[in-house]
Amino acid sequence: MDALPIDAHLPAILDAVRSRRALVLSAAPGAGKTTRVPPALAADGVVLVLQPRRMAARAIARRIADERGWMLGREVGWHVRFERRFTAGTRVILATEGILTARLQQDPLLAGVATIVIDEFHERSIHADLGLALAKQAWRARDDLRIVVMSATLDGGAVAAFLGDCPRIDVPGRGYPLDIEYRPGQAIAAAAPALLQGGGSVLCFLPGAGEIARAMNEVRPAAGSGVEVLPLHGSLTADEQDRVMSPRGGRRIVLATNIAETSLTVPDVTAVVDSGWQKIARYDADRGIDSLELERITADAADQRAGRAGRIGPGRVRRLWDPADRLRPHREAEIHRVDLSDAVLDILAWGGSPFTFEWFDPPGGDRIEAAVALLTQLGAVRDGTVTPLGARMKRIPLHPRLSRMLLEGGGRRDVALACALLSERHAMPRHPATTSSDLLTAVGDDRFVPPHVREVARRLADVARDSGLSPVSEDEDTFLRAVFCGYPDRVARRRERGSPRFLLASGHGGVLGRESGVGDAPFIVAVDVQAGRRGETAEATIRIASAIDPGWLEPSDIRLEHAIESGRVRAVERTCYGAIPIAERPSLPDPEEAARLLAGAYLARGLSERDEQLLRRLRFAALDPDVTSLVRTAAAGRRSLDEIDLRAALEWPHARVLEHSAPETIPVPSGRTARLTYHEDGTVSAAVKLQELFGLAESPRLGPRQEPVIFELLAPNGRAVQTTRDLRSFWNTTYQDVRKELRGRYPRHPWPEDPWTAPATARAKPRH
Repeated sequence: MDALPIDAHLPAILDAVRSRRALVLSAAPGAGKTTRVPPALAADGVVLVLQPRRMAARAIARRIADERGWMLGREVGWHVRFERRFTAGTRVILATEGILTARLQQDPLLAGVATIVIDEFHERSIHADLGLALAKQAWRARDDLRIVVMSATLDGGAVAAFLGDCPRIDVPGRGYPLDIEYRPGQAIAAAAPALLQGGGSVLCFLPGAGEIARAMNEVRPAAGSGVEVLPLHGSLTADEQDRVMSPRGGRRIVLATNIAETSLTVPDVTAVVDSGWQKIARYDADRGIDSLELERITADAADQRAGRAGRIGPGRVRRLWDPADRLRPHREAEIHRVDLSDAVLDILAWGGSPFTFEWFDPPGGDRIEAAVALLTQLGAVRDGTVTPLGARMKRIPLHPRLSRMLLEGGGRRDVALACALLSERHAMPRHPATTSSDLLTAVGDDRFVPPHVREVARRLADVARDSGLSPVSEDEDTFLRAVFCGYPDRVARRRERGSPRFLLASGHGGVLGRESGVGDAPFIVAVDVQAGRRGETAEATIRIASAIDPGWLEPSDIRLEHAIESGRVRAVERTCYGAIPIAERPSLPDPEEAARLLAGAYLARGLSERDEQLLRRLRFAALDPDVTSLVRTAAAGRRSLDEIDLRAALEWPHARVLEHSAPETIPVPSGRTARLTYHEDGTVSAAVKLQELFGLAESPRLGPRQEPVIFELLAPNGRAVQTTRDLRSFWNTTYQDVRKELRGRYPRHPWPEDPWTAPATARAKPRH
């Protein structure tokens, strides 16, 4: 067994674990922590080693067996989804992180395990975070349980503090010099063949399986004969993955996702080509979905990728981005960017509350609430407690959506295949032909579903049947209903017949993508939704859809919705599923809502001249009105804008002061009344025919300030001939000039020489 940097530190590691029962181990790439530490710890009892990926768990178990001369399945083995290769006597078990969570739910004290090793913790998967938090609870309850957290790039201070300020040990690696160069925009097909040398392999990092498939078609002819070009990603079968991980000699180009960044060591790598991109799952809180986003990698990930080239000798690294590009320094923990429903169900099944649980790195409370809401809608949780259905869902190694879907489908073959396709994130083909469900079309295409997905589906169906399911019919509706039960929050209603645009239950809009064949269903389940990128109002793209029967929708609430039509409040009682109306009928408006709407509309259209006069009168009378409150009072109990009367809304004492201090009219000597006009500047005026004021010496005074009324004196034709607030002066000085000018024009009207003694009149002189 070759010596590795970690070997010299093993005594200190064992001493720290034995004395403090917890350790944070930071070891640089190439130090050998993953294959050397667990076997050393196994001297004290069974070691459960957590890995973020199934492929890594199997590969590391084989590496330990080779180094130690152990037999796979006896001294060392693995436990991943649907695959167990260990016995009661196995000393080191490599497992995926979700396995620990499942075991702790069945056995909270983890009897029979001496040490839990959480490897590659810097990746900060949600299962690693949850596993650490749950393991801490068992660690507290058992005085002989030990926890070791290992990482290559993690700052271990926070983890050590979480584990009672446990010891930390740093181990340097054994990396060879790296020649790092930058070639912005260069294609993988040009970069990879250029770095081939001797019998080494070139490891190329790309964002996802789709990009790898396209790159393989370009790299193969560019690399030439004698060069093996292989893919490496999570959707491959175990045999396909093992083929890449086995030393084979010869020249190879391996096109991989970030699965090959850390614990997986692709053999014979002497050069790395890094595209600088990755696909990251992110939760869209507004739409309630996880979607894979294409993003730049972080600086620590770039270092990890580069380190793969320096394991066996000096290496070369070609980065396909500009060296001036600034990368974020560290990865973002998955717990802060993905759907939490699976983790929340784990905590509830374990017997805790996600709101009071001692998280290593607590997520936001709103995201926990969203997860509980989804689990409640799935039927897995009721009033914060796991239901019998939820307990059955937990026994199926799938996301809660898919386990619910599988159980509703009775474990039948096509539903299990659909769940397998979705859980393995296998790309769906385009089906231009009309279908009731893109999933149903996909699982019915034998050319499309790869063997490893069929194997996952077979195992899922077995697990579902073992849970005691009753047989279900094989008709199409049962399949469609199973999909609906897994995605009850993703219901969408077509906005118009023939339109590709939908209203989602979340209230957001969505557009059916061209890759979907569900072309005419009025109601669908949007199984795969890609959030819009052009801003908050951009509609999402529905890439995978499945039709549903609207009769399956149980109303989430009944809403009384109001609107103003032609100046009148109308009310409709709408039965809704989320934001989607599924039935409606006319109803009587709610008085308070009707008043609110009418008041808003009344103010929005602007006050009438009559209303302005009322407000000026109130201000003239020193009553200082609150216009908004007055309009709201006037709208109370009304159904239309025409019924709103601000004058009638005045309180009686205010109305009395108004009539006394700022009346609408005043009497004039002719016996008639003159309408008063109140002006913005606080003055008041009246337009009156001159003859109606004969004998009136003083202008009336109104309001608290005793403001004199300004008279517009009108000729018989209604045109103003003089404006005055001092009638006495007018009669004594100006009247005679006005009399001379008008008596010839209007001979039938009285124009006495003495206006003081002449009778006031609104009439002309009688004809003789």
